[in-house]
Amino acid sequence: MKINLDLKLGVLIFIMMVMAAVAAVALQAYLKNPTYTLLLIAAAAVVPALLAARRAIRPVRQVLRAMQTSVACYGDGDFSVSLVVNRRDELGELLQANNELGNALRKQRNHLVQRELLLDTVAQHSPVALVLVDPHQRVVYANIASRHLLNEGRSLLGCDFAAILEAAPVALRDAVATEGDCLFSTWIAGTEETFSLAQRAFMLQGQRHRMFLLKTLTRELSRQEVATWKKLIRVVSHELNNSLAPIASMADTGRELLRRGDTSSLVDVFAAIRERAQHLHQFVAGYAAISRLPAPRPGRVEWAELMDDLARQQAFSIAEPLPAEPGWFDRLQLEQALINVLKNAHEASGDAAQVSIRVQQTPQEQRIEVCDRGPGMTELVLAQALLPFYSTKHDGTGLGLALCREIAEAHGGTLRLSNRQGGGISVMFVLPGYHD
Repeated sequence: MKINLDLKLGVLIFIMMVMAAVAAVALQAYLKNPTYTLLLIAAAAVVPALLAARRAIRPVRQVLRAMQTSVACYGDGDFSVSLVVNRRDELGELLQANNELGNALRKQRNHLVQRELLLDTVAQHSPVALVLVDPHQRVVYANIASRHLLNEGRSLLGCDFAAILEAAPVALRDAVATEGDCLFSTWIAGTEETFSLAQRAFMLQGQRHRMFLLKTLTRELSRQEVATWKKLIRVVSHELNNSLAPIASMADTGRELLRRGDTSSLVDVFAAIRERAQHLHQFVAGYAAISRLPAPRPGRVEWAELMDDLARQQAFSIAEPLPAEPGWFDRLQLEQALINVLKNAHEASGDAAQVSIRVQQTPQEQRIEVCDRGPGMTELVLAQALLPFYSTKHDGTGLGLALCREIAEAHGGTLRLSNRQGGGISVMFVLPGYHD
């Protein structure tokens, strides 16, 4: 049965009051003087009151000392402390709550320890080299891959990271000095290796730490290079066969006609051969355009003049007023890219009135967006549309959008494709603003 502390204290006070009243009545009958009686009762009640108060407070002090010890253990990370619950009052409930808190903290710590062990196991056996450095450039964590890559398999814990970089290849030092993500290549054991470096800064235990992630990309790049060459060979072989087979057939036909003396039909034969040869020349020229794309030479370009030149070649509407400030880019290259995108938009939409251009400009960037109302693209096509040699057209080479992306990236910008709300495609050139 639970007995409240206020009930216990009330009973104690009531007993002391009754005892004081009985003593007062007895003294009053003997002394016959109320003043002396009151003084004697007050003097005699001091010691019993102090003893009673001390006895009443003793359990509270014991619980407080126990709680203080328990909290100190929690602060030291020891959650195994359990207090004895031998009371059926509020103090007993406090002790029980403390034990439940300890159990909850112990379970949570065990869960965190298990997760930490799991993450440490994953990090240690990851092929990505991971190094964590404190504000004093001391290594506080390094996995197995980083030890093999940077310290010949020896432990890196506590080492000076700056000293480690001094012994590392120059390309790695330069990559770390950028304080950002980058790719670099260096020679290791007589073999050129390509690495991806990622750097992140974050707060850990109130201090600023920095994490470095090094991943070798040599094998992935080699596989991608082989796959690209295979695809290029397939595309080129297909296109050459499509052109050379008709040319060979027309040449045989022309020889037969010439043998028969039928020279009137030779004009059509030669025209067909010329048409296939021109197609083959354009195909080869398209591939060469990407490999020989010159570095852009940005300059001031009036938006109205650029739009007028584009309108003479492909019809479109201007979605909103053009910026008053001139643009800053290589006009010939961007005009070539926009013509290509406008041509695709016309082929997709089929209606010139549905093709539009929107230009937005800030001091930081320039956005040129070409929109149509065609059927749009599936997620799969959208993800691969900018890849070289990828095309959904029967006679497409897959170089148009790839060349546009090369032009945008050569300017330091990007090319973005997205489906529009209500149908159609948005092709956006995002270029950096004017820089001296």
